[in-house]
Amino acid sequence: MKEETLILEIKGNSLEDGPGIRTVVFLKGCPLACIWCHNPEGRKPGPEISFDKTKCIGCSSCVDICPSGAISDSHRFFVDRKKCTLCFLCVDACPSTALESVGQVMTVATIAEKVLRDKPFFDSSGGGITLSGGEPALHMEFTSALLKIFKQHKIHTLIETCGHFNYDKFTALILPFIDVIYYDLKLFDEKEHKKYCGTSNTFILDNFIKLTNIADNAAWRILPRIPLVPGITDRENNLNALADFLQHKAKQVSLLHYNPLWLGKNSKIGIDYELSCSKKMKQWINPERIKFYESIFEKKGIKVVSK
Repeated sequence: MKEETLILEIKGNSLEDGPGIRTVVFLKGCPLACIWCHNPEGRKPGPEISFDKTKCIGCSSCVDICPSGAISDSHRFFVDRKKCTLCFLCVDACPSTALESVGQVMTVATIAEKVLRDKPFFDSSGGGITLSGGEPALHMEFTSALLKIFKQHKIHTLIETCGHFNYDKFTALILPFIDVIYYDLKLFDEKEHKKYCGTSNTFILDNFIKLTNIADNAAWRILPRIPLVPGITDRENNLNALADFLQHKAKQVSLLHYNPLWLGKNSKIGIDYELSCSKKMKQWINPERIKFYESIFEKKGIKVVSK
């Protein structure tokens, strides 16, 4: 088993990633490339450099120390990632933390030690540990080892997944140690999924069907989640198709309300999308519209829940 992997962040005191008070471990790397990704810094499996221009004091320490000449005010994203060798000398030299490394190498033991400190909060609130990303199932054996430790300490475990994983490995390494699976479904049409998420959804839908077929008698439960992305996933034809797909497979669904605050993250890691500039993608979804989306699923007998 790989003893260490890249972790984006360990976030404590979360109330949004499952029941009770939770600690969320964000693993780096994802097989999808959703253009609206709320954690774009978590997509690449390797380390990256982030630049926050609002923190920059213009001291030029990073420019002077960069051995590859990758840093310049004239570059659109300040750091030319084609030239950057990820030596991180600039990060060490930056006095304002405008430049930061994205992804910290951590071992199973180190993560477990940090998370176990929060066990009193889990016990008092009915909370636990949530593994997110990125995609936790991309690191199957590492994730399994973490979950096994948490279950040994009788901690509630939850995994957030895009569903793009090896089913046999998932059932062998993850299911024995999991209480809840948050399973994201984004677009039902395969061509649309390829266009906006970078890969086919056939694997994802097949895995969901297989899991729901064994869920009734399982110790764990699975909750499908659909992100409401303006003009993409929130289109009526897509939601109707997903509702039809879920009708005889799920009794509940969670509709994730769109948050436009992710847009500012892209430029920090040198990513630019045409969609980032569209008016729709910069707006919150109208609450009345959300009620309409909920009605699509409720008419199919699927209850809309938050978690």
